[in-house]
Amino acid sequence: MDWDPDAFGPPDDPAAPPPPFDGATTPVAASVPGLAATARDFTGRDPRDVLSEVYGYDAFRGDQGDIVAHVVGGGDAVVLMPTGGGKSVTYQVPALVRPGTGLVVSPLIALMHDQVDALVANGVRAAYLNSTQTPGERAAVEQAYLAGTLDLLYVAPERLNGAQTLGLLARGRLSVIAIDEAHCVSQWGHDFRPDYLALGDLADRFPGVPRMALTATATPATASEIVERLRLPRARRFVASFDRPNIQYRIAPKVEPRKQLVEFIRSVRQAQGPDDAAPAGIVYALSRKSVEQTAAYLSTQGIDALPYHAGLDSSVRAANQSRFLRDDGVVMVATIAFGMGIDKPDVRFVAHIDLPKSVEGYYQETGRAGRDGEPAVAWMAYGLGDVVQQRRMIDQSPGDRAYKMRLGQHLDAMLGLCETVSCRRQNLLDYFGEPSGTCGNCDTCLEPPETWDGQVAAQKLLSTIVRLQRERGQSFGAGHLIDILRGARTERITQQGHDALATYGIGADLTDQDWRSVIRQLLARGLLVARGDYGTLALTEASGGVLRGETAVPLRRDTLGRSGSGPRVRKAAAAESVDAGDRDLFEALRSWRAEQAREQGVPAYIVFGDATLRALAASRPASLADLDGITGIGAKKREAYGDRILAVVAAH
Repeated sequence: MDWDPDAFGPPDDPAAPPPPFDGATTPVAASVPGLAATARDFTGRDPRDVLSEVYGYDAFRGDQGDIVAHVVGGGDAVVLMPTGGGKSVTYQVPALVRPGTGLVVSPLIALMHDQVDALVANGVRAAYLNSTQTPGERAAVEQAYLAGTLDLLYVAPERLNGAQTLGLLARGRLSVIAIDEAHCVSQWGHDFRPDYLALGDLADRFPGVPRMALTATATPATASEIVERLRLPRARRFVASFDRPNIQYRIAPKVEPRKQLVEFIRSVRQAQGPDDAAPAGIVYALSRKSVEQTAAYLSTQGIDALPYHAGLDSSVRAANQSRFLRDDGVVMVATIAFGMGIDKPDVRFVAHIDLPKSVEGYYQETGRAGRDGEPAVAWMAYGLGDVVQQRRMIDQSPGDRAYKMRLGQHLDAMLGLCETVSCRRQNLLDYFGEPSGTCGNCDTCLEPPETWDGQVAAQKLLSTIVRLQRERGQSFGAGHLIDILRGARTERITQQGHDALATYGIGADLTDQDWRSVIRQLLARGLLVARGDYGTLALTEASGGVLRGETAVPLRRDTLGRSGSGPRVRKAAAAESVDAGDRDLFEALRSWRAEQAREQGVPAYIVFGDATLRALAASRPASLADLDGITGIGAKKREAYGDRILAVVAAH
């Protein structure tokens, strides 16, 4: 599916000129949300002190410390780090420490709003420029930037293509330029944004300002393309592991996908336990129609589900997104227009009822589960129709032969992940160039699939196709071919005289679903091809080896219902690591957090994450000093919430 440009509101309008800077610093700063007079200046501070004071973390994780030190020292960086790995800290901290304002190029309005809200809650002077603001609001932000009272400024790549915005930035002082979701620069990628191509010019416009390119989704080839197009030849590369060990990957044979989806969601709820809040999740579908029908079906099954796609009115999208972020247990059914800018940490599952177009897209979408590090599940229903549909979409795409070949390569890699009989996580990480062992936490590790010799079955199918084409000049799709092989007495078979074929009825030993599995796997391996609008099946060059008995055809035996209805999902409740004696306090803190979030009109995780509430329930602080060192409580939040936290604790 192509990117929906209106998914999060209208495109930015870079044409509106900024007002002349009038030199008014305090009044302008006060008119921008978050720029309070008490905001702290972190310039020149030790990054570790800033990490503690702003974010409430004792130490950097993984490569974060090295990245921050490199950028603070003026170096360029390319950062490849998985979703939930802490990319934002690596550019936010240098922006706070270095003199000037950090410029963050962000592709979606929702992402800007989310990150700015979180920064402001931590006492950081952050703002954005985008099309959701009134001219007066934009003017206040622009003048605050010129006055030097902004720590971070978020803009869209489209806005940076305008001379007005570039002129504004040149009149102020930039500390860091961070290009988030940098894989959008790749013309072969799954989220290509043409406006990213112009961002390489920032090297000439702002010499001496360290630049960063950050993404959670990049193969080695895409990383090289990022370096070339963004003109970062001397940038140091930081590549973290792409592994998300808390996510369990499961792929089920598609039979009745909506019913399977309901069974899956209920299994996740059951794993959480009856006393826990219903899990939040995201369900991805290819079409807008499928999104709406699936959301409606889930609602009839007692699941709080909402639709999201670019065809909905913007007010409906905004309201549905707000409910998903703020309420417990909401399931968002969406096209890929939803998710890139969503920072909700407690999404317990991501489900696909249609096959993603690429491994990159699948990895990014599933990565929205379990950002808090707690157990989560990535589930997909995958079937023959998905393969035929994706092949047809590639054939009908408007690109040239090279473009279609690249799309085909993306699909082949995705099919390889679906059809593998070995560890899915190992297959996924190998795609990104990261060697690994078996994980023990995917369906193929937990329930090793059976394989069987499918050579004879494949020969029966291919022979039927050959006889129809050579003897009668006819081509058919999977359904009719299966009817012939199974000896069905349909009106179409008798009218066409296909019951006279030598292969009629020779496949009665396999069920309809078995044959669909055979065809799906042969398509995935290039031993069969679907053509035209009707998905008629034809042989490939490789088919001859199968017919001659020269090519082995080991096939995965699908066990219907095993992966779709009863996954052994690890318990993923927010309170799973809370001792029984602390459970009441933890729940009281969650209720208090929900009240605070409602009063402020922000998601609960903007106030505090579950990890912070668990730490509070375990430590039972009795004074403000006791809050120091608790993860997620920086100076601003201690000041804003400290007394109220102590009151909740004292009451229990």
